Amino acid sequence: MGLIGDSDVAEIRARLQEMVNPVKLVHFTQELNVEYGREARQLLEELAQLSNKLSLETYNFLLDKEKVTEYAVDKVPATIVRNGKDFGIRFFGLPAGYEFSTLLEAILAVSKGDSGLQPETRAKLTQLTRPLHLEVFVTPT
Repeated sequence: MGLIGDSDVAEIRARLQEMVNPVKLVHFTQELNVEYGREARQLLEELAQLSNKLSLETYNFLLDKEKVTEYAVDKVPATIVRNGKDFGIRFFGLPAGYEFSTLLEAILAVSKGDSGLQPETRAKLTQLTRPLHLEVFVTPT
C-alpha cells in the first residue's frame, strides 16, 4: 500500500503539471536507526513517479560521504529540492501532512525558477550585506 492515497494522486499530478523545468529531489537516508527514514524514501519514490519532470536520487548518509559533504547534510532523512542549481532548500524528516504541501510548493517554485516574492521584498533582500541562514521548524501537534 502506498503512502500517497489513490484519491490524492490525480490532484498531485495536476499540481505537478504546472512544472516548467525538471526538478531533482536528492534524498539522504540510512537503513538503521532513522525515525521515518523508510517512509520518507517511499513517499519521495511515489511522488517522483507522478511527473516525468521530477526525478529522485537517493544516497546513503553513512556510505556516500562525498555527496554528504557536497550538500552539507548533517542529519537524516534529508531531502534537497534543486534543478541545475542548489538553492539551499532542505527538508529534514518525513515531509508529510502540511509539510507535504510545502514540499510541492518548493518543487513548483524551483521548477519555475521564481520564488514568487513581491518586487518590494526582492528589493529589501538586495540590501543584505552578508549571508543569512534561515531555518523553519515545524512539529505536528
